[in-house]
This record gives sequence, structure tokens and C-alpha cells, in this order.
Amino acid sequence: MKVLNCICLTLAIIGAIVWGIIGIFNYNIVDALFGDSSAFSRIIYTLVGIAGLYIISFYSNVSQTSN
Repeated sequence: MKVLNCICLTLAIIGAIVWGIIGIFNYNIVDALFGDSSAFSRIIYTLVGIAGLYIISFYSNVSQTSN
């Protein structure tokens, strides 16, 4: 489970960096590398989204350790 947590956290961080680059520089590095709306870039976005949803479960761990 620890490996899955690390993978999901890494994907979410990468996603956050990509959104930061889009916001600051108006440049989408994923589309630049893999093509605009290509199947591979859609897979990347989907994996990052799933990782973000999975990371929501980390909040329950935070509330358990703070008590």
C-alpha cells in the first residue's frame, strides 16, 4: 500500500506542477510532449485525476494521527 501511496502522491505533484506551468506560462507541457488531446495525454490526465481522488483518503490518516 505504501508504494501505491507514493505513486499517487508523485502523480498528484506532477499534475500540480503541470497546472502551475499552464497558469504561469500558458504552456501545456503534456500536450507539447505527447500531442494535443492525444490518447496518451488523455491517459496521463486520467491517471493524475485518479491519483488525486485516491489522495483524498489521506485526509482520514491526518485526522487519525492528530488526535
